Amino acid sequence: MYYVYILKSSKSGKLYYGYTDNLKRRIKEHQEGKSKYTKSQLPIKLVFYSAFKNKKNAKDFELYLKSGSGKAFVYKRLVK
Repeated sequence: MYYVYILKSSKSGKLYYGYTDNLKRRIKEHQEGKSKYTKSQLPIKLVFYSAFKNKKNAKDFELYLKSGSGKAFVYKRLVK
C-alpha cells in the first residue's frame, strides 16, 4: 500500500503534502525532525491520509493536492 498524507504545523499552520509506502515510519521521521522540509515547522500533526494500491495513483493524487485546484479542495473538504 502507498499513502498520501497531509501534515499541519502547529507552529505556523502550514500544510505539508507527501506520499510513502510506510505511513507510521514516515510520520515518526517528520515528528523527530528528520525531514528537511518539516523540521523547522515542529510540532506537526497528521490531519489527513488516504491509502492507494499502487505508487502511481498515490503520486498522482499527491501532485493533484499540490495543485491550485487541489489546494482549494484540501481547504474546503479535508482541513478546516
